[in-house]
Amino acid sequence: MRLRTPFAMTALAAGLLSAAQVNADSVDLTMYYPVAVGGALTDVVDTLVAEFESEYPDINVEAIYAGNYDDTRVRAMSAMEAGETPQLSVMFSIDLYELIEQNAIVAFDDLVETAEEREWLNSFYPGLMENGQLDGKTYGIPFQRSTIVLFWNKDAFEAAGLDPETPPENWQEMAEMAATVREASNGEQWGVMVPSTGYPYWMFQAFAFQNGHRLMSEDGTEVYFDDPAAVEALEYWVSLATEHNAMPDGTIEWGTLRQNFLEQSTAMMWHTTGNLTAVRSEANFDFGVAMLPMKTQRGSPTGGGNFYIFEDTTEEEQRAAMTFIRWMTDPERAAAWSIETGYMGVSPAAYDTDALQGYVEEFPPAAVARNQLEHGTAELSTYQGGRIRRALDNAVQAALTGQMTAQEALSQAQQEADSVLRRYAR
Repeated sequence: MRLRTPFAMTALAAGLLSAAQVNADSVDLTMYYPVAVGGALTDVVDTLVAEFESEYPDINVEAIYAGNYDDTRVRAMSAMEAGETPQLSVMFSIDLYELIEQNAIVAFDDLVETAEEREWLNSFYPGLMENGQLDGKTYGIPFQRSTIVLFWNKDAFEAAGLDPETPPENWQEMAEMAATVREASNGEQWGVMVPSTGYPYWMFQAFAFQNGHRLMSEDGTEVYFDDPAAVEALEYWVSLATEHNAMPDGTIEWGTLRQNFLEQSTAMMWHTTGNLTAVRSEANFDFGVAMLPMKTQRGSPTGGGNFYIFEDTTEEEQRAAMTFIRWMTDPERAAAWSIETGYMGVSPAAYDTDALQGYVEEFPPAAVARNQLEHGTAELSTYQGGRIRRALDNAVQAALTGQMTAQEALSQAQQEADSVLRRYAR
């Protein structure tokens, strides 16, 4: 039976309101937010906002669903340019450099005023903070955060003569197991699918990191797309289709892959842990969740969205926005959000709550993304991030569709990135 924890939680300690005092007149906040996994997450957000407003009647939050992550960034920045800056937004953690370059956001370090607030700022998993910090300051607070995980169909493994309780540990095993499933099903079921639309750079970054390679510098001014380890990683991805006949050739859609898995078109998929609760609710077969397989090391980039507070807002609005963000990331609430969605609890304290401890005990896959943080890396983030990611996305898709070799595609992406980032060299 699925364990559900209601979002109605005890209020934060009494000191929270006094630490983020607002005037007697109500403060109005506008927040844009994305949904990248489908489903009814808008209902979850609406419920949270209603509960917050009942506890803080002097703060009104208009939460506006703005599409996917890219749509949300465009919507928020367009509003800012039109002189209608929102007070806060959930956007890609990797939007940091672009937001800083445009002087769009404030550092939370400049807003905290008490020891309690400082303790809150330091309470999150360090691995989730990498994409939200620059030059010693914190600009993004983790919210709907994820790592890529491997989902596998235990029934399909058993039908193929594989141990249903043993997922692949490394690249070779994944290719072999996936090919075995394909053969055993007489071509009716694919062995593995890795999405190559939506966020192909994210999947490729996982492959590269598993091969011991980091794609970018820590200051966001350089990328290393054409390193031999990166080329080998993309060649392996391509080989799943061309050599092992374990994955469809061409592109695999991010938006429909979860349904492909639920319909048993594929026995394994790589996808965000944000799909976990939906898969658990809808799958009519036994499934498992595991860390991604390794080559020279385990690893996945983190992903997902952070809270940001915008610069062009009043001090009163910024304080109210921080009150809301603290409320949303409180351990009990973060635990409930994780249970409801599959996204990670963003702090160790969230996993120490009775609710999330009980859920993980009943449903161990809920801890996989958190455990994988030990092997995680920051998501690809640079100055001019949209252009850089687009160059890499195009390279990945060119290789997967056979238009270029992995070496040719990544060399071209490297040249494009170098020309964009040259002016940011430190």
